[in-house]
Amino acid sequence: MRTVAEHLSACLDIAQAAAPLDVVLPDAVGCVLAEDVVADIDLPALDLAGLDGYAVRTVDLEDASPDHPVRLDVMDAVRAGDVRPTRLVPGSAVLIDSGAPMPTGADAVVAWTDTDRGTSQVQVRTCTTVGQNVRRRGEDVTAGTTVLPQGTRVSARQVALLAGVGRQRVKVRPAPRVVIVSIGDELVEPGSPRESGDVYDANGHALASAVTDAGGQAFRVAAVPDELRALSETIEDQLVRADVLITTGGLSVGQGDTVKDVLAPLGSVRFDAVAMSPGRQLGVGTVEGTPIFCLPGDPVGAQIAFETFVRPVLRQIAGWASLHRTSLPAQVSTGWHSPSGKREFVPVHLTGSPSKGYQAEPTCEPGTYRLLGLARANAVVVVPEETTTVVAGDRLHCLLLDA
Repeated sequence: MRTVAEHLSACLDIAQAAAPLDVVLPDAVGCVLAEDVVADIDLPALDLAGLDGYAVRTVDLEDASPDHPVRLDVMDAVRAGDVRPTRLVPGSAVLIDSGAPMPTGADAVVAWTDTDRGTSQVQVRTCTTVGQNVRRRGEDVTAGTTVLPQGTRVSARQVALLAGVGRQRVKVRPAPRVVIVSIGDELVEPGSPRESGDVYDANGHALASAVTDAGGQAFRVAAVPDELRALSETIEDQLVRADVLITTGGLSVGQGDTVKDVLAPLGSVRFDAVAMSPGRQLGVGTVEGTPIFCLPGDPVGAQIAFETFVRPVLRQIAGWASLHRTSLPAQVSTGWHSPSGKREFVPVHLTGSPSKGYQAEPTCEPGTYRLLGLARANAVVVVPEETTTVVAGDRLHCLLLDA
């Protein structure tokens, strides 16, 4: 029997980070950078007005006040993107838009609300300080700065920065394409008529969602019956588009479970009983070089196994530095007996705060694994292999499912 740590190590060993791809910005969203991004330009590239108003010289407004406004000639107007050279002469102002380049000689911007909004002449009712309402060149980013380090996940905020410094393309680790195959004669699609003995395919939908949440691209295959040829053909067909294969179900030793028989001639897959609860046999290996993970058919067991073994692998392929769920200690609200020699995973509802501590309440009776309980959980308590009795008030580590 393998330990959880041994099986996780085997899973991580067969799937290394994907080779970098050079992609345009829209295709980089959701991916992890495979390079340090260094700015080639200053941002902003020029001194710019920070708001709508008038570009002025502070020395001309030293005596300005609401009771004694200073009158300045408005000599020009500058719009955002204007490239005309503009120079401010003493005793004058330039009407300016937010984001427009500052005229030579101007050292501040007066807001419209502090003036009478004149067009040929303007009365300014306040004095200014040098640099007031001005975005200085390089204030945001200076050329040569590493603006995004390798390992950063690209989202809208990062796209704004990349585009702002002029990058059209970046190198990223592509999101893995993951094919999910549910196996079982009894499985039917949710929404279809259900006869006695039929079971709706919860795993296919749940695992596809979990793959997406982990940063992968999910491709769910319609449930495949426990039949050698059907399963073999499905797996061979899906290898064309899969970076990773996940099967769920078909791992029992009873008649009709076909995963081992199908995979034996197709690749190198090892099946082991793993010392965890929920869970029993799990498979890991490769089929024609593609990593494959064989999970149990029980929906709760399948999701716990995915969180424990497959999610870290997908993040490793995608180039994430952090592979595992965030963990924090919490006091359990009740006690229970935990199976000897197995690492137990118990769905819980976690409450509390960093200052007051956290409390974990099981969402179903420990030792029973129910979809309703897992759906109501926001974390999973991890009971170590050597712990057989959990006492109310014990502090155990919890994996945060919604972080």
